[in-house]
Amino acid sequence: MTAVEALMYQGDPLADAVIADLAGTGRIEAVNEVLAQFRANDQPIPADLPESVRDYLIATDVPPDWADLDRVAHAYEFFADDGVHVASVLSFGAMVNCYAQPRPSRVLTLTHRLNQPHRRLSETSQFVLNMMGRDPFGSGGSFVPTIQKTRLIHAAVRYFIERSGKWDSAAEGVPLCQQDLLGALFIFSVQVIDGMRRIGISVSEDEAESYYYVWRVTGAMLGIPAEAMPETLAEARELNALLVEAVYAPSPEGVALTRNLLDLYENMLPGEVFDGVIAAMVRQTVDPRVADWMEVPDSRGWTTAVRAGTRLMRALERGEDRSRLATKVLDKAGEILLGGSVRTLTDGQSTTLDIPEDLRQRWQGAGVCPAKPA
Repeated sequence: MTAVEALMYQGDPLADAVIADLAGTGRIEAVNEVLAQFRANDQPIPADLPESVRDYLIATDVPPDWADLDRVAHAYEFFADDGVHVASVLSFGAMVNCYAQPRPSRVLTLTHRLNQPHRRLSETSQFVLNMMGRDPFGSGGSFVPTIQKTRLIHAAVRYFIERSGKWDSAAEGVPLCQQDLLGALFIFSVQVIDGMRRIGISVSEDEAESYYYVWRVTGAMLGIPAEAMPETLAEARELNALLVEAVYAPSPEGVALTRNLLDLYENMLPGEVFDGVIAAMVRQTVDPRVADWMEVPDSRGWTTAVRAGTRLMRALERGEDRSRLATKVLDKAGEILLGGSVRTLTDGQSTTLDIPEDLRQRWQGAGVCPAKPA
């Protein structure tokens, strides 16, 4: 068994021990209520937490020793300029690629989240927004508690699925194992960069390396073994092809998740005149086989229009620095995406997007971000 294959049978001992303690003493809901108010890096650890949770939060509150925070800061500039396009590919491509993995899709089924695409999209979007703040791991940021709570959520999913009687860990591997987490890391980093380029957004290799680097630091804080994560983007692309893309396959769960996601997006658009454009955008950002396996509708008219739009986007990107009109067109597209996501995800739902203030100010200055809700 190779080291990567062994990751199928590895959970997260640190977080798993916390959940086992809380579940064994019936304190999970009480801890959830306390942690819901624990949101900022600078915020003191709440005093009314069990010792196991406090010890865990102390042990996981700093990035790894090898993390270069100057490189992290460089990625912020990339995201400040192109964050709305990152969000677009995350929404239209990365989510569907996640659903093309049969095992993680089955995990979502067992946690009853097939009919909650708004919640999964909101959680993923918030995670990335917190990650790409000016100083995500330092003073004024809010990413460290986000990571810490995410690890506990993963551990809780493992705990309850393994005890549900509906999962054979010996045959299927640990649910939400380290291999699953590494695959998700590649989807949200390597594949997002490739998807941006596929829709005509210019991303330099230096920007791509910086974006991947932040995800590698994040992966270490999520509990993924550092030695399992390639150091360079080129190496990450190779492992992504072997570990993630090679195992994409159709599944009933993946198809259902994708259909619910498409329904969510289509509800963002008024009337029926734009029916089909969302599916065409998905088909532009994912591999055609994945789109077919996930039964993404194929509208020839909208596919042609989206491809033409991609060619236009490339032309506009080349002229962005020289053309005020091109800049306005690109920024308007970002405003529609981000503003629409916020409105949809907060309309009658329990989740909201909290855009870090530094990014909000940058995007408002460029006209690509809605005003902060009152």
